[in-house]
Amino acid sequence: MQHEDHVALIRGGAEGAGPRWLELGAGDGEFTLALADLLGPAGEIVAVDRDGQALAALQARVTAGFPDVSLRTQVLDFTRSLPDGPFDGVLAANSLHFVADQTSVLATIVARLVPGGRFVLVEYDADRGNPYVPHPISFRRWGTLATVAGLAAPRLIHRVPSRFLGSIYGAISSR
Repeated sequence: MQHEDHVALIRGGAEGAGPRWLELGAGDGEFTLALADLLGPAGEIVAVDRDGQALAALQARVTAGFPDVSLRTQVLDFTRSLPDGPFDGVLAANSLHFVADQTSVLATIVARLVPGGRFVLVEYDADRGNPYVPHPISFRRWGTLATVAGLAAPRLIHRVPSRFLGSIYGAISSR
């Protein structure tokens, strides 16, 4: 995928939202860069991941490409703890499919959102995983998970084909 694909998958969730966002499982930051692009200079992103080296590389990439966006990185496992909120938005791009107990983790994450805050999910549209994507969340199943976690019914933002599990979608739900 290209930067434009990453932006398209989250645009409908990030545009017009408040500036303070939490990104879960940011890795080396492809979706962080897309979020920074959409939020602009008022953006404030707290990116978390278990891999400190990936976060260091991410910090350098955001500083080079989007120097006016505030990025704070934090090494942690979002299934065990989260930075203090509240956040205007949460971006979970290809991170929840590593979580077996998605329901309880989602409830904790949603509690960090402001009322009306946005939860943007980027995920493989499949119900059966593999060793690399053990717990994908189809858009159909995301509807159930989102409402159980206290979010409004999700709306599909965008979908791109993937040779890996068919397609990837972006969806938005609000608290």
